[in-house]
Amino acid sequence: MISVVIADDERLVRTGLRVVLEAEPDLRVVGEAASGDEVVPLVRELRPDVVLMDVRMPRVDGIRATERLVAGDGPVPRILVVTTFENDDYVYEALRAGAAGFLLKRARAEEMVHAVRLAAHGDSLLFPAAVRDLAAHRELRRTADHRTAGHRIDRLTEREGEVLRLITAGLTNGEIAERLLIGTETVKTHVGAVLAKLGARDRTQAVIAAYESGFVRPR
Repeated sequence: MISVVIADDERLVRTGLRVVLEAEPDLRVVGEAASGDEVVPLVRELRPDVVLMDVRMPRVDGIRATERLVAGDGPVPRILVVTTFENDDYVYEALRAGAAGFLLKRARAEEMVHAVRLAAHGDSLLFPAAVRDLAAHRELRRTADHRTAGHRIDRLTEREGEVLRLITAGLTNGEIAERLLIGTETVKTHVGAVLAKLGARDRTQAVIAAYESGFVRPR
């Protein structure tokens, strides 16, 4: 059973998401919050597998709430940003802060359910093309953070760099294994090494580092 907390300042949106998720036998909504300052203590109390986080909320927005959850003690849930606009700096900043992916509020019910399941299992990057488009939309500047990301990229072996490029393309571990003609367990080892060397929590964070360092460029 995958447990979910919904954070959105609109009651109607929360109700709609709850109805969609709880129609599935393996998904259960364990709590709701109307703002970013409400969701942080709620998540720490309930410890859900996934949080659906509205990016724009009063008092504390989804970016700050994500940062607080990632920086806190204890297990960190997989966070999916829920937004109205796809090319939104708020979304990109939430991904940088630690969100695993994002959902559009106009997404179909089956897309929402699939995204929650995928986030809970954590195997694949959510919407790699959309993350690439966000990076291109921002026309990333080489800040100190980006230079740090570049130095971390330099730590990767040639094989790890190949794996990172395929992660950026959205390939699963099984697909990477087929592409590189190696075993799935070997891929898992390489992915773990990539995340550790980049200081990334998950595949999404690794992809952000790849774009911001210039290792992979949005096209």
